[in-house]
Amino acid sequence: MANETVITLVGNVVDEPELRFTPSGAAVAKFRVASTARKFDKTTNAWVDEEPLFLTVNVWRQQAEQVAESLSKGMRVVVVGQLRQRSYETKEGEKRTVFEVEAEEVAASLKFATAKVTRANRQQGGGQQQSRGSQDPWASQGQPAQGSGGWGSPQSQGGGQEPPF
Repeated sequence: MANETVITLVGNVVDEPELRFTPSGAAVAKFRVASTARKFDKTTNAWVDEEPLFLTVNVWRQQAEQVAESLSKGMRVVVVGQLRQRSYETKEGEKRTVFEVEAEEVAASLKFATAKVTRANRQQGGGQQQSRGSQDPWASQGQPAQGSGGWGSPQSQGGGQEPPF
């Protein structure tokens, strides 16, 4: 993400995520997020909503499928990605410019909600499951290896070690 405009967007999903597939089979999900800043108006002694910002978010591959399955209209989300500008010409010959976010990360906001996260099966291209290697941080399902000294292991229970934080 060098020399790119990175943005963190917090707001509400304003339409149902639309899942499509490219001719090569790559999944892409598209949805819009409305983010409304608030400011305190000292004259009225009240919070006032400013003009909302609507941005289209594009998510690719496995994450696109997970977004389409997990998010729905009205949910509060946090999106991190690159802000992109795209120009095009309408059928009537008018030139238009739009701003979109190519999402690197998409998450449900837990400010006003709760969630139970489940691990999705990772897949490659044509739906083939990826083998779990040492790069998969969830491969051990949160359990430390035997004798590793992680929490809950005999070495960490009363062994004088402090928790790893």
